[in-house]
Amino acid sequence: MNTRGFRSQLKDSIPVAELSPQAGAYGVQDTLRKGFTSVKNELLPSHPLELSEKNFQISQDQINFSTLRNIQGIHAPLKLQMEFRATKQIQRLPFLQSSNIALDTLRGNDESIGFEDILNDPAQSEVMGEPHVMVEYKLGLL
Repeated sequence: MNTRGFRSQLKDSIPVAELSPQAGAYGVQDTLRKGFTSVKNELLPSHPLELSEKNFQISQDQINFSTLRNIQGIHAPLKLQMEFRATKQIQRLPFLQSSNIALDTLRGNDESIGFEDILNDPAQSEVMGEPHVMVEYKLGLL
């Protein structure tokens, strides 16, 4: 028996086709395999500078690191990145928002006044959950 011919017949007899990357076999999204759709992920930036503004801090850090590397050598940006990682790990309890003042000081943002200083960052709302439940969730007890 020729198993090679049998495999090719089997492969050809089972239809595996999708109508589009988002749709399943019947033109409806397969939520179990691909998750819920999000219109926000499919939207294009509404303004040409929106993407640039979103990645401003990352590109600014890259420029600062390359300048430091050129002036002081490879040790300076490595040390600064290590300090950034250490200060990002410092946080308050899960139910309290952390101001990240150490990270702002390292980046030099402690002396500047920005949008989030005046009108507050929407991520830092004053809505507080139940402290015991949030700490247990953070520790993996729930």
